[in-house]
Amino acid sequence: MTVDREQPEPEHRRPEGVTDATVEAVGKLSEALETVEQARGHLYAFHQLMGRADLQLGDAVEKLTASGHPAAADRLQTAMVGRNVVEGRWTFQVVEEFDDGYWSELREHEKAVRGVLLDGRRHLFEAEMKEARRTRGRAGHEARPAPEQ
Repeated sequence: MTVDREQPEPEHRRPEGVTDATVEAVGKLSEALETVEQARGHLYAFHQLMGRADLQLGDAVEKLTASGHPAAADRLQTAMVGRNVVEGRWTFQVVEEFDDGYWSELREHEKAVRGVLLDGRRHLFEAEMKEARRTRGRAGHEARPAPEQ
């Protein structure tokens, strides 16, 4: 089977009747979701860093005790080790609340909008940008990858 690599894949072509304004609007919505995805990654990094910091605080408490500073160790142990990072929550609870709420809901909305306005097609704005910017017929500028053998 020969595939015309100069033509975008069907899922990266604009459905008939869809306007430039619609492609741009849905592209902006997808961009917002991508920014939230990036923020989510930072939230997970925060979660892991805070967990590591709490374990390091525990190690510091042990070393302070072992080096003859039990009062300082006790203050840290009771005030900071295992402490909530926000009211009533450790970071895993913040992550779960974010995932179950804002992140999940925005993903559902973005998918629904794409479903209604673009027949579910993803990254159509970027696909059209690729078509506008690539050099047709030049190696490394193909519209799509080679078919798997």
